[in-house]
Amino acid sequence: MHIDPSVVDWSRAQFALTALYHWIFVPLTLGLTFIVAIMETIYVKTGDEWWKKTTKFWMGLLAINFAIGVATGIIMEFEFGTNWSNYSWIVGDIFGAPLAIEGIMAFFMESTFFAVMFFGWDKVSKRAHLISTWLVAIGSNLSALWILVANGWMQHPVGMRFNPDTARNEMVNFWDVLFNPNAYVKFLHTISSGYVLASLFVISVSSYYLLKRREIKFAKRSIMVAASFGLIVSLFNLTTGDDSARQVALNQPMKLAAMEGLYNGKSQAPIVAVGVLNPKKSYDNNESEFLFHIDVPDGLSLLGFHSFDAYVPGIKQLVLGDKAHNIESVESKMTKGKEAVSALKAYKEAKAKGDKEAMKAALAKFNANSKYLGYGYLKKASDVVPNVQTTFYAFHTMVACGFWFIALFVIILYLVMRNELEQKRWLLKAALWSLLLGYIAQEAGWITAEVGRQPWAIQDMLPVGMATSNITSSPVMITFWLFAILFTALLIAEVKIMTKQIAIGPKEA
Repeated sequence: MHIDPSVVDWSRAQFALTALYHWIFVPLTLGLTFIVAIMETIYVKTGDEWWKKTTKFWMGLLAINFAIGVATGIIMEFEFGTNWSNYSWIVGDIFGAPLAIEGIMAFFMESTFFAVMFFGWDKVSKRAHLISTWLVAIGSNLSALWILVANGWMQHPVGMRFNPDTARNEMVNFWDVLFNPNAYVKFLHTISSGYVLASLFVISVSSYYLLKRREIKFAKRSIMVAASFGLIVSLFNLTTGDDSARQVALNQPMKLAAMEGLYNGKSQAPIVAVGVLNPKKSYDNNESEFLFHIDVPDGLSLLGFHSFDAYVPGIKQLVLGDKAHNIESVESKMTKGKEAVSALKAYKEAKAKGDKEAMKAALAKFNANSKYLGYGYLKKASDVVPNVQTTFYAFHTMVACGFWFIALFVIILYLVMRNELEQKRWLLKAALWSLLLGYIAQEAGWITAEVGRQPWAIQDMLPVGMATSNITSSPVMITFWLFAILFTALLIAEVKIMTKQIAIGPKEA
């Protein structure tokens, strides 16, 4: 099969562009729905009309973000058919199921009750409206569940078998796919990070009002709700991040090595707190791994395997193999993969001729090596090494931001309770700009997850190059730039509409 590298590159670039833009809008929706629901609950419990006004203000900003997020998400799903048709054919039986459930159940519920939530203030009872608001929050997060189940399966494929007659992976156990440890850990970590971003959003906007010395009561109460919610979900995000790292260590050791710039495996492996990678370093030379670094002793062994003494393989061992730790070399996997590819071809030829003995022999050879089928399409062993610099810096940026957010929420809560927040203008400015760090952390997390698993579209099963459509690069290139212009225009529109509404303030919401 001939693969045009330019089609692969442009298809990857287009999907990355769509995903990164889409993820600007989604996490804010995931978290803001719950913050709005909490505020409306306070209104219903207290009967205080002031809380109704507050809820409606944040709900208005939520509506703007929700609409634009839907637009980018729809385009991303269409790209599976246009640019990734081979992927859709090979794993569509599995990957399509959670996406179909997301559209039929979660998105339908979310969209239906969103209309009641936004337009039903004076048309339904308080309690009915509150239920609608909570159902929107639950529905939006259920949408994320099914999408992240699909993505988690890509990172750790389970519950399926390869059918040599159709050359497709077919689902054999839906519950294995749904309860895939990688999937539910990814779901919990991703949605909790969205809650953190939404908390930062509310705090940032409220800090703007305090800096302008307007809407003081509104800003302080909004900050109290957001900081309390943000601190709780930040601590939960920390625990899910630990679980996520353990799943990576167990199922994607190359990603873990790239996340930490670990080229040579070791027991009692330290974790890098701060570091600058040596750009000349590769797994097959003797260059130093870092130009500068500060380590936490035994941290990586503890993070990945919950043991100070655990051995963590490095990129060198994962590529070249390590018999002492039962790690097979990539060259060996490629050899077995090529035998699987050859056996699959022989099986199809024998089937076409009606030669049952040859079919049986070819199928037996294929089954013996099918685990390594994806490796049969790699050109060289070094292909399994992702971009280490991008993965390393993205991961450490995400982690550093996460610890800053925890500290920020604690300090803000302390000062709010002491009624001293308004006097700390430096902190208000830091809180205002921390929203940008929130978005940087969101994008860095996705870059870590997706760049770190390259070259695989499906981990160890399907290389990205084999997943693309059989098209020329020109239409992909053209649509890449069209989408870039469109998404940028949508982002500018959202920022302008939101800043205008924020400038007006809650009194006119």
